[in-house]
Amino acid sequence: MQKNKILKVCLIITVAWLCVSCDRKTVYHHYETTSIDSWERSDTLFFRNIAIKASTQYKEEIGLRINDNFPFQNLFLVVEQDIRPLHQHRIDTLNCKLIDKYGTIKGRGLSYYQYNFHLTTLQLNAGDTLDVHIRHHMKREILPGIANIGIKLSKQ
Repeated sequence: MQKNKILKVCLIITVAWLCVSCDRKTVYHHYETTSIDSWERSDTLFFRNIAIKASTQYKEEIGLRINDNFPFQNLFLVVEQDIRPLHQHRIDTLNCKLIDKYGTIKGRGLSYYQYNFHLTTLQLNAGDTLDVHIRHHMKREILPGIANIGIKLSKQ
């Protein structure tokens, strides 16, 4: 009798966890790793062949993770995108405000800080393919303290 109760509780928790963890709007979510000691301006990160299955508007976000070694308040990213077969090319510059003027970190975390920034909203069609290229655009050629850069594409 006791085992049945425990089994039922475990089953309910598992089903609840699965329902909460599934996000049907997210169609792509991936991070690329940089060298935590030095992300060079010429080290472009590539997110290739993102396949679009439904014609709709998509919200595009850039995620990043930094640690305490990042020396600036802001990070400027250049995001280039190619949409095929439409042959559309977009270039966006994103100003990521990471630390306020008082030195308070705006991200979530303890030793690594997670940030998410809205980049744009794209109208994409079923069968389209998206390629995204990201590089930093800072005065300093080599940036320490950046661990990961990611893309999240969600249906509106």
